[in-house]
Amino acid sequence: MPTEKRTLAEAIKGADVFLGLSAADALSQDMVRDMAKDPIIFAMANPNPEILPPLAREARPDAIIATGRSDYPNQVNNVLCFPFIFRGALDVRATTINEEMKIAAANAIAQLARERVPEEVAAAYGGTNHSFGKDYIIPSPFDPRLITIVSSAVAQAAMDSGVAQKPIEDMDAYRTELNSRFNPTTSVLTQVSENARANPKRVIFAEAEEEVVLRAAIQFRDDGYGTPVLVGRDQKVIEQLAKLGVEDPSSFEIHNSVSSPLIDDMVELLYKRLQRRGYLMRDIQRMVNRDRNIFGAAMLKMGHADAMITGVTRTFAQSMRELRRVLDPAEGKTAFGVHVMVGKSHTVFIADTTVNERPSACELADFAEQTAAVARRMGHVPRVAFLSYSNFGNPAGQWLENLREAVTLLDARGVDFEYEGEMAPDTALNPKVMKNYPFSRLSGPANVLIMPGLQSANLSAKLLRELGGDRTIGPMLIGIEKPVQVATMASSASELVSLAVLAAAGITD
Repeated sequence: MPTEKRTLAEAIKGADVFLGLSAADALSQDMVRDMAKDPIIFAMANPNPEILPPLAREARPDAIIATGRSDYPNQVNNVLCFPFIFRGALDVRATTINEEMKIAAANAIAQLARERVPEEVAAAYGGTNHSFGKDYIIPSPFDPRLITIVSSAVAQAAMDSGVAQKPIEDMDAYRTELNSRFNPTTSVLTQVSENARANPKRVIFAEAEEEVVLRAAIQFRDDGYGTPVLVGRDQKVIEQLAKLGVEDPSSFEIHNSVSSPLIDDMVELLYKRLQRRGYLMRDIQRMVNRDRNIFGAAMLKMGHADAMITGVTRTFAQSMRELRRVLDPAEGKTAFGVHVMVGKSHTVFIADTTVNERPSACELADFAEQTAAVARRMGHVPRVAFLSYSNFGNPAGQWLENLREAVTLLDARGVDFEYEGEMAPDTALNPKVMKNYPFSRLSGPANVLIMPGLQSANLSAKLLRELGGDRTIGPMLIGIEKPVQVATMASSASELVSLAVLAAAGITD
């Protein structure tokens, strides 16, 4: 359309839509103000858009705004469609990718944006309850439903338009197969990382003189997750950072438990807490000065950081004893540990693997509820099995009552997830064996395994880690009043970073 307008400022007056694929800051707030009512602004320059969404929203609260960035609402990203278009095309052996298939993908994505976001997906996005509107016109690229919805729509369009050489006879079965190909844990962990970058936190690394801990702290900061708060002797930590190639070691925040200005407040806090448990003031002073877990936990309790990671220099049990001198279980909860075993197409949560040797029925029921919540936050619909050597009383034994009572307690609580027990592992996980028990309340293989005791739980988790080939996350510490994680002594730097990010993001709350 011929026009005499020669600048963006002239052309945008009264415009309904701005579609930018140009350069950062090309669009000003004044230009946005000149647009028509309810303007649509797609600022797609990367990594910095033509205008940042907060500035556009300030100028025009009625605007619909999208960018290519994952840290703002409405991320426009080709990963929403291209892998799934190919998936659908390949599965029907399509001879081409035609316009009908592209339109089907677009319509499927548009329809998904209008659907209610399931609780487990919302939890994976930081707890935000998305609903179709200005800040949610397009699904997140990390929505695990995309592979099923888009791929099946593309496959159907290929068949309808006559380009499919291998038509799918049962679309419902095909959708089930698609869903099984994808492990939502992978997507959720990616989204958790993105959320951490968007909401950086202060995380205490309590054993900062250890090389593996410093490597994790460096990675945590370099990846933009937040501020690592290092606990250790100042000079020792600075020397170690320099050896690891950090150009400006003094840019890291370091707290020395001998000379920190926080010590007096920590001693006062802990003396009030422990004075009636046999501790003298000088005992408290010594604990704060010499034990970095005590010092770090006190920092966390006093609000000087958002989360804490420890565990590489001492056993889990020893670290827990020290943490419990400072931190309590969260209100109404029991502290326990969860190992997460992540395969290509499955994730299994195992509890309690670290803390309680012989849990009561009430504690077992609590573990089930809290682990189910963690599973939801990591993108899964929880199906809980209380494991035993016995399948519903066969063979009989003296250690079954706690498990049965835990099931009865969940009945009374009216929880909103599937659970069943007592049952052997193959009954819980193998659909063929499960068919022998048609009365089971589980609709499919369990993904949350509640173990009858610490021995079986810890042994099972470690055997699976060493022999199973799955990726292991954890143990994750659940049910503590503040986000704190105790890693294993053999943890790598990347494993420490993963635990720190999960704790900071609230996955383990």
